[in-house]
Amino acid sequence: MSNRLKIALPKGSLQEPTLDLMRKAGFNVYMTSRGYRPSSDDSELDIFVIRAQEIGRYIDQGFVDCGITGYDWGVCEYGTDLEDLAMLSFSKVTARPTKWVLCVPEDSPIQSVQDLEGKTIATEGIGMTKAYLKKNGVNANVEFSWGATEVKVPELVDAIVDITETGSSIRANNLRIVDTLLESYPHFYANKESYEDDWKRQKMDKMNLLLKGALQARDQVGLKMNIPVDKQALVVAELDSLRKPTVSRLSEEGWVAIEVIISEAKVRELIPTLKELGAEGIIEYPLNKIIY
Repeated sequence: MSNRLKIALPKGSLQEPTLDLMRKAGFNVYMTSRGYRPSSDDSELDIFVIRAQEIGRYIDQGFVDCGITGYDWGVCEYGTDLEDLAMLSFSKVTARPTKWVLCVPEDSPIQSVQDLEGKTIATEGIGMTKAYLKKNGVNANVEFSWGATEVKVPELVDAIVDITETGSSIRANNLRIVDTLLESYPHFYANKESYEDDWKRQKMDKMNLLLKGALQARDQVGLKMNIPVDKQALVVAELDSLRKPTVSRLSEEGWVAIEVIISEAKVRELIPTLKELGAEGIIEYPLNKIIY
């Protein structure tokens, strides 16, 4: 086929949540345990699985047309100039953003970034750490860490800059957060030249719509039920839906069907209440996408 879109997806901690998001958006990606070139049920996609740290550079260089990677690696670390199509609010474990934080041992005398003058910091994010120090007027030695950064203080370095989502690893290693450098969600980025191509732009925009729709549906469910007409007002008052509920008359006189989209967390308390108000045939169903 002449029309094909090269897209990079992140390998590592973001791989599974990204593949799950793609699936809910309607793109099934088929991975093998060692595969870096997965297939999909969309014949117009050429998919590459690449470390998140490298995706931004490969998009910027035009090796791929677009990709999903964090704001931290996509833009901040290497200063790449990408077309930012969307922020995708998901992470490795939660829906919270990941954070790059400056950490020291609990008993360290370091209380602020200014206390790092002349000190040594270990991090994988060399570029963003140097930019942070420059912004704060601090001269410190920044060395690259290949991993297990938390164990390097205080014996090897004075402080670290590391990524965290829940803070559990930091607490487990008896570290203290001094400052947060930045917060990062994954973004859907495009190469600027690729985005000027009509076919590729349309393909990316359609994917973007579906990806955002899949995120909109996260933690939401659909709810259907049948209600006596004289109970309709009471039931509608209980429904805190994204939009006003859909109400349809049933063939049986005196009954209506109500359908809503609602937070999944509220359903376990809501269903017993709806039953007490006279609702019957209550159905809860999952959602893949919500498009506004």
